[in-house]
Amino acid sequence: MRTVGDLRTLRAVVRAWRQEGLRVGFVATMGNLHAGHFSLIELARKQADRVVTSIFVNPTQFGPNEDFARYPRTLAEDSLGLVEHNCDLLFAPSVEVMYPHGHDHAVTLHVPEVGDTLEGAHRPGHFDGVATVVAKLFAMVAPDVAVFGQKDWQQLLVVRRLAQELAFPLEIVAGPIVREDDGLAMSSRNRYLDAHQRARAPELHATLEWMRESFAEGHARAAVEGAATRRLERAGFRPDYAVLRRATDLAVPAGGECTGLMALVAARLGETRLIDNLAFD
Repeated sequence: MRTVGDLRTLRAVVRAWRQEGLRVGFVATMGNLHAGHFSLIELARKQADRVVTSIFVNPTQFGPNEDFARYPRTLAEDSLGLVEHNCDLLFAPSVEVMYPHGHDHAVTLHVPEVGDTLEGAHRPGHFDGVATVVAKLFAMVAPDVAVFGQKDWQQLLVVRRLAQELAFPLEIVAGPIVREDDGLAMSSRNRYLDAHQRARAPELHATLEWMRESFAEGHARAAVEGAATRRLERAGFRPDYAVLRRATDLAVPAGGECTGLMALVAARLGETRLIDNLAFD
C-alpha cells in the first residue's frame, strides 16, 4: 500500500490506474479504523479494481463544544489495518491540503431538507462540513464508486443528494452496519466509554428493536417515540432524539404509512454521543 498526502501525487496515481482501464473505489474515513471501516473497504474491493481510503479528521464538521481535539488519531495503527485489508492507496492529507485558504474561509456546501433535520438540527453546521469535505474528496480522488456505511444513515442520504445535485460521475454504495456481539454498532467513539457505560451501551440497539416491534404491533408513531425516549432515559442515556422516519428522505411518515420506515436514535452516555438506526423492512 502506498501512502500520499499531496494532491499532485494522488492524482498521478489514480491517472495511471485509469490509463490501465482500472475501476477506482473510494472509502472516506476520519481514521481510528475498526471492523466497520474495514468492511467498507472489502465492499469497495468487490466493486473496483483499486481502492483508495482517505483519513482526515475534518474540522468543519465538528461544533465548538464537540470532540475535535480529542478525536482519536491513530494513523500508524490504521495504516497496518489497511495493508491487511488490501487497500491500495491511503490518502492522508493535511488541513492545508484540504483547505488551502483555511477552513474558516472555505467555500461551504449546504444540502437542504435531508441535512437540516435530526443530526442537522442538533449539530448545526455539521452536514455543511460533511458535504464540503466529501465534495472535495470526490473531486480529488475522482472515484468510480464510493462506499459509505449505513450507521450514519443521514450522512449517507446527504452524500447521495450531494452527488446527484453536483453531478459527480460516480456510484454511491451503502455498506451494512457492523455490530459487536451484544448489538452495539461499531464506532470510533465507543472507545470513550468506560466499562460501566460500555455495559449499558447495547440498550441503544435494543431500544431500536423494541421500536420496530412496538410499531409493528400497531402502536402510534408518537407513542412509540415517547416511550423509546423514556426507555433510554431510564437506562442512563440523555437522548437527543428517538424517532420513526421515512428511510428515503427522513420525513415524518403520513398516518397509515407503514413500509419503508426506520427508527433512528442519538443519545449521550456520559460524555459520549452515540447514534444508531434500524430499518423496519
